[in-house]
Amino acid sequence: MPSPELKAQELQRAFDVFNQVSQALTQSYQGLQSRVESLTAELAVANGELRRQYEEKQALSERLSLLLNALPAGVVVLDSTGRVSEANPAARQMFVQPIITESWPALMQARLLATETPGEWQLDVRRLAIVESPLDSAGGRILLIHDVTAAHGLKADLERHQRLAAMGEMAASLAHQLRTPLATALLYSANLGQPQLADDARRRFADKATAQLKRLERLIQEVLLFARGESIGRDTIRADELLADAAQTVQPLFIERDVNFRVTCQAGEAVVTGSRKALVGALVNLLENALQACTSSGKVVLGATLIGLQLRIGVRDTGSGIAPEVQGRVFEPFFTTRGQGTGLGLAIALGVARAHGGTIEVSSVPGEGSEFVIVLPADTTKERNH
Repeated sequence: MPSPELKAQELQRAFDVFNQVSQALTQSYQGLQSRVESLTAELAVANGELRRQYEEKQALSERLSLLLNALPAGVVVLDSTGRVSEANPAARQMFVQPIITESWPALMQARLLATETPGEWQLDVRRLAIVESPLDSAGGRILLIHDVTAAHGLKADLERHQRLAAMGEMAASLAHQLRTPLATALLYSANLGQPQLADDARRRFADKATAQLKRLERLIQEVLLFARGESIGRDTIRADELLADAAQTVQPLFIERDVNFRVTCQAGEAVVTGSRKALVGALVNLLENALQACTSSGKVVLGATLIGLQLRIGVRDTGSGIAPEVQGRVFEPFFTTRGQGTGLGLAIALGVARAHGGTIEVSSVPGEGSEFVIVLPADTTKERNH
């Protein structure tokens, strides 16, 4: 049997161990309590931040909702299947009938008609411009729909007014062009009625009156050609043949005026498709214009080159050139710097070039000469044969 003293020592040791464990538990509890208090404070801060962010997002959502409701443009949201999931009041007003949950492709087929303008559609009496953008990675889309009915009407009115203004300007210019030869022809015709007029003078006045009337006829024909435009046709014309036809037409005029005329063709086997008559006529207009710009012993070169799929037919002269402030107006109808010119030759040539998918480029240095280049889409006979 252990002695009472030994039992007392063991009991003391057990008590000491208990005290140590109790102190350790107390310290752990205090540390845990402190940590809980710290976490509680951090959680309170986090909750406050989340609440603030939520309130901000809620306010932003309300503002966006108010903005969407106030937008005059329609906004339609589509889900990944193409069905309408949301639509603002403007969009619902455009379509009148309920469109939520409706299939957008079916709605387009049933209600919208395509117009001549890409991205614009006709909805009953409305004209709508629709822009589509992806909304999310799930395949959703958002449609922004603008009612451009009023804008389209204003555009049509503006174009109509511009056409009327152009017609008025052309009519005024045409009246001015017709007045001089008509007055001259009337003057010569009045002289024909004088009984004492000699036969030679009568014939001379008659010839002059006839010349003025022919000038009037040519002017009217050119006006009609400019207004009507030239049919493009489906002729296949080699570049060298085109140059030869134009050169043959104007060669006598150059000989009469003692102006050197040369033709060079470096276009290989290039061909153009269109109206032979219209293209030759356009070249003749450019050549006559170059001839009028040259004095005796001047030079005019008609040449053609093929660059890629572009046929470039140039008319270069050594005339007086064109002033920089005038170059921008040379293609305007009835604009001319010559007293006897109608001002329609270059305008008609440009119209022919554009009708064939091309254009005319002009470069000029006053005192050194000018060059007009007709640029046309071209092909080669080899490629066409294949």
